[in-house]
Amino acid sequence: MTSNSANTGADAVDAAIAQGRDLDGSPIPPEKLELYNNVMGLEAQRQRSGVSNTMRSRIVRIGAKHIPQNELNRMLEAAGFAPLKDKEIAFYYQK
Repeated sequence: MTSNSANTGADAVDAAIAQGRDLDGSPIPPEKLELYNNVMGLEAQRQRSGVSNTMRSRIVRIGAKHIPQNELNRMLEAAGFAPLKDKEIAFYYQK
């Protein structure tokens, strides 16, 4: 990736990893790429039971970076998801 490339969002990170280069253009060490690819390979083989739990997990994990706790909790409940769990609040909001 060059510094002119768009380097926002998950797609930019995935593209950089596929190229073996960090977003700043520096090479990613081979041992880091190997470990990443091994773990992602294991995840790709994991059986899934449905998408609702995965959607909620992603919303919480990413939303907590951008949305205040009370607002995210309200949004989850309004969409029909379970509210934030105590362990999620402790992990994402009580730093």
